[in-house]
Amino acid sequence: MKFKVLDKIEYPSDIKKLDDRELIALSKELREFLIDTVSKTGGHLAAGLGTIELTIALHKVFDTPKDKLIWDIGHQCYPHKILTGRKDKMKTLRMKDGISGFLKRQESEYDSFGAGHSSTSISAAVGIDQANIINKDDADVVAIIGDGGLTAGMAYEALCHAGDLKSNILVILNDNDMSISPNVGAIHNYLTKMLTSKTLKNIKDGSKKVLSKIKPIENLARRVEGGAKNLITPGLLFEELGFKYYGPVDGHDLLDTIKLLKNLKARKGPRLLHILTKKGKGYKLAEQNPITYHGVTPFNLKTGKSVKKNTGIKKPTYTNIFSDWLNWTAENNSKLVAITPAMREGSGLVEFEKKFPERYFDVGIAEQHAITFAAGLACENIKPVVAIYSTFLQRALDQVIHDVAVQELDVLLAIDRAGIVGADGETHQGIYDISYLRMLPNVVIMTPSNEKDMTRMLSTGLEYKGLAAVRYPRGESRGLSVELSEIEPIDIGRSKTVRHGKDIAFLVFGTLLHTVIDVAETINATVVDMRFAKPIDEEKISLMCKNHQLIVTVEDNVVSGGAGSSVNEFILSQKLKNNIKNIGIPDELIGHGNQDEILADINLDYNGILESVKDHIDMIDLKEKA
Repeated sequence: MKFKVLDKIEYPSDIKKLDDRELIALSKELREFLIDTVSKTGGHLAAGLGTIELTIALHKVFDTPKDKLIWDIGHQCYPHKILTGRKDKMKTLRMKDGISGFLKRQESEYDSFGAGHSSTSISAAVGIDQANIINKDDADVVAIIGDGGLTAGMAYEALCHAGDLKSNILVILNDNDMSISPNVGAIHNYLTKMLTSKTLKNIKDGSKKVLSKIKPIENLARRVEGGAKNLITPGLLFEELGFKYYGPVDGHDLLDTIKLLKNLKARKGPRLLHILTKKGKGYKLAEQNPITYHGVTPFNLKTGKSVKKNTGIKKPTYTNIFSDWLNWTAENNSKLVAITPAMREGSGLVEFEKKFPERYFDVGIAEQHAITFAAGLACENIKPVVAIYSTFLQRALDQVIHDVAVQELDVLLAIDRAGIVGADGETHQGIYDISYLRMLPNVVIMTPSNEKDMTRMLSTGLEYKGLAAVRYPRGESRGLSVELSEIEPIDIGRSKTVRHGKDIAFLVFGTLLHTVIDVAETINATVVDMRFAKPIDEEKISLMCKNHQLIVTVEDNVVSGGAGSSVNEFILSQKLKNNIKNIGIPDELIGHGNQDEILADINLDYNGILESVKDHIDMIDLKEKA
């Protein structure tokens, strides 16, 4: 595609040369380029479409990369990437060896702070500002956070600290009424109330005049008290935290936004600019359905339909299986409730909310609260099921320990996106949960290899009186038929031998089992589906050690402290003499690409696992020949 203005833009310095007419043209071309690119690569679309004008204005006004722009999460960062030297690389977005779909310090000096999880931007901005003071650096610091990001407590911890320090930062609240799922909570209600008040409408209508004469309105506000002040400055909450509040203003009025940012750049101290944007702006289908177009696979521009290659009969995903199990179980268990930290669609809870609205709780982007909220429910004999991505559970580890495990409360964690996730890269790989949960006393950690065992394990966790976790991967299941009415729990800590061989025994945790079976067929090895990362089947391990020379553990968690480590510990404690090899995620950051590519790269595909044991096979052959 050829563009009159965008083709001249390599770096933000080029934007500074544009006049008003060219800036307007750039916004249109940038939006067109973004839609076209993501329709081919897939990725996060709707959020970036809503920040086109804001991104251009920020790079026009501020001296990046000397001045720091800190984007929260990174869903809205694609326009920023395009304008900061990565336009020609956008065709490699989220692909192996291509550019990341999130902010990444290693990728560009314009990415001031990496982000894949929500609500970190203000904290980082406060830290960078304090570093500037120490370094005697006069650079400006801007944090851009969505109204969804403001549902997380971390954002308010940072606002409180910044207000106390009188940090020289500008926080831009990008208010599009959405996170991934629709926003929830009192803060969302507060912002909505602000935006629908008649008094505020008058302020919005005159925002250009109001914000061009900031000092008079501040002086007026100081002369009124309490509730009356709130009529003049609707951002009272932020003012009480020590921020000067400005807005709300139209975030799609590019020239006005540039003027406002110039005005605010000249001021000092904690400032908050409230802008209103539309998620999916400029692409009608995304505007109408921002949830669907939040994250997309390649799609047809005209119809919006996915152009993903047809690989045959579509199998249900593990998330679908969880959703079916949860809905069926809730019909028969009035004490069951479901909790999600703002991931209703991704965690498969849409149908549950419709059927059981009084037992459905979306707590917003607040993983820590989700876990302690669950603990509170468990105190009163309610059975909470927390549906959460592995990568997001990391944010609530202290609550899992302090509020659930220590108090021996009855909570079931349904851990979605466990293992290699793929295109979202380092910040989203679900590869640490076994390691950080395994250290807890009395926890039960289950690793199903197929959807049948998954539903049985969920039922096991439902009956268990204590902390239980079932981890399952992203993507399609095996396609096995599951009759929920026939599902029964399984004995805790009991493994299952699925193939008998000799010399080598594979102890497998999770869905890599089927790849390992193929390897075992090649070398005539024994395969055990361990099913439980804790407690492990010590009796089965002893038997395997007795009858095999080499024990190989396989998991899609990091090797460090993972399920294989628990096998090592047992073998060592029993003073057994077997050789042992642990296969899993290596001790390195795992980047983005599709799941199969990544598994091949880290030797967790058929060839990699076979090669990993080849030396041991050769040694066994030599011993037998001797």
